[in-house]
Amino acid sequence: MAARPFFRDLTGKRIVLTGASSGLGKAIAIALAKHKTKFVINARREKELVELAGTLRDAGAQCEFIAGDITQPNVHSSLIAKCVESYDGIDLLINNAGIGAMGNFESADPQRLRQIFEVNFFSVAQLTRTALPFLAQGDDPMIVNIGSVLGHRAVPLKSEYCASKFAVHGFSDALRAELTDSAIDVLHVCPATIDTEFFDAAVEDTTERNWKSASAMKPDFVAKKILLAMARRQHELILPFSAKILTWMDRILPTLANRLVARFGR
Repeated sequence: MAARPFFRDLTGKRIVLTGASSGLGKAIAIALAKHKTKFVINARREKELVELAGTLRDAGAQCEFIAGDITQPNVHSSLIAKCVESYDGIDLLINNAGIGAMGNFESADPQRLRQIFEVNFFSVAQLTRTALPFLAQGDDPMIVNIGSVLGHRAVPLKSEYCASKFAVHGFSDALRAELTDSAIDVLHVCPATIDTEFFDAAVEDTTERNWKSASAMKPDFVAKKILLAMARRQHELILPFSAKILTWMDRILPTLANRLVARFGR
C-alpha cells in the first residue's frame, strides 16, 4: 500500500451518512459541506432530509437523499447504489443513526433490546458490509462509527443502549484490524451526552429522571472534533475530557468505577 499524506483531505469526498435529519448527523453534514462534498443522506423523516439537502446544496455540496428505515436491507443497498450511481463511488461511510431507552432491564419487554440492537448495531454492521467493496476502490476511504463513551463504561438504566455501543466498539476494533493492509481507515467516535433530540425520541423511558444535562455538548462542537479526527486519521475519539477520565478509571480502577457508577449513575 502506497504511503498516504499525514492528513486526510476531505475536499470532494463522496459520503453516505445515516441519521442525518437532526442532531449530530445534521451537524456533521453541515460541517462537511464546507469541503464541497457529495452526499447521500438517510433518515426516516423525509421533510427534514429535504430541508437539509437544500442547506447542503446552498453551502456548495452536492446531495441526494433516501428516506427510510435504516434497519431494512433494501435501504442499505439503495444508499450505496445511489452514491455509486450519482458520484461514481464512495469514500466515507458515516454510521450515525442511533436510538436509546431508559429503564430497568429486568422489567423491560425483550423487544426493546432487539429494537435498539437492530438500529445501533446490526444496521451498522450490515451497511458497512454492503459498502466495503466500494470503499476499497474509494479515494482515501474511511468508516466512521458513532458510538458512545457508554461503549467503554456502562451505566445503570441504559443497559440495552450500553450493550449496543459496546458491540459497535468491538466491531470497530475488529474491523480496523482486518483492514490493516487495506486503505480503509476506521474511526470510532465515543461522545458523552450531546444536546440533541436523543432522549425525546427514546424508544421508552420508564424512569422519572430528567436525562437532559446543562453540560451536554453542542452538536456542532462534536462535529468539528469528528472532522478533525477524520483528517488526522485517528482510530478513536472520546469527548469530552471527563469522558476520558471515566474510561481510564474503568481500566485502571474498575472496582472503584463500579461503585461510583452504581451509586451515582442512577
